Amino acid sequence: MPTVKDFETPNKPTWCPGCGNFNMFQALRQAYELTSQDFEHLAVVWGIGCHGNGADFTRCQGFHALHGRALPAATGLALSNPELTVVVEMGDGDGYGIGLGHFVHSCRRNIDMTVVAHDNQIYGLTTGQASPTTEHMMKTVSTPTGVLEEPVNTIGLAIAEGATFVARGFAGDVPHMTALFQQAIEHKGFAVVDVFQPCVTWNKLNTFAWFRERVYKVEEESGYDPTDRAGAMALSLTTFHDMACTPEQCKLPIGVLYREEGRPTYQDGLPQLDEPLWKRALAPRDLTEMVRGFM
Repeated sequence: MPTVKDFETPNKPTWCPGCGNFNMFQALRQAYELTSQDFEHLAVVWGIGCHGNGADFTRCQGFHALHGRALPAATGLALSNPELTVVVEMGDGDGYGIGLGHFVHSCRRNIDMTVVAHDNQIYGLTTGQASPTTEHMMKTVSTPTGVLEEPVNTIGLAIAEGATFVARGFAGDVPHMTALFQQAIEHKGFAVVDVFQPCVTWNKLNTFAWFRERVYKVEEESGYDPTDRAGAMALSLTTFHDMACTPEQCKLPIGVLYREEGRPTYQDGLPQLDEPLWKRALAPRDLTEMVRGFM
């Protein structure tokens, strides 16, 4: 089976020095090795954004989709070939912006795939505009007097709409992130891992140091039950915080926030798709009678 090194390409990452994408890139490759992925059956779909550059740096079957459209492309892959392990990498800008409707419907369908969200709370590729997850009242180049909207509660939305594995990671903790990615890939159903991924160039508020003072691991909290959907939803509300909150005032949970095993996936309801569609095209078919029906 391929190792971490085997998933690299000759192209070197071009992200800004110190970008959280580097750690996410490393954690994902480690998760691919731990889950015994191979080049024939691993399919990764990227959206548009800084994270999308990973399409040049990852050796796999891949597709670089349009802005916000990674999930529809990945859905087509997952339904047409159930032998694939489908992973989506999207950003907070494309995945929770123009792609938010696709995200909601993918959650409620419980499609068997893994979504990794590079959540840096800013539009990094296009020089620092406010994204759907930017802090309330944070000043950016597109909101010079502050963002008026509340940020999207991505975790709560995923839980409410039917995702069966919902986790949050922090790009400053590679081992923890790797474990989350591994669990998500191994989960049967729609798995979401939203990652706090600091943008060192355009987001000077939500830095690595800022997060390290505030994140805590839910699995280390006594009595936390990730199978309690209502409890997970309540916990998602604690991810909202005032821009100026101190480490004592706001604590941000990371880890597996919600997990449900055994719920049928979208693919389970389509037994006619239990084998790759391309295999059915091997034998010639006579379509004469079908065509006559349209004459």
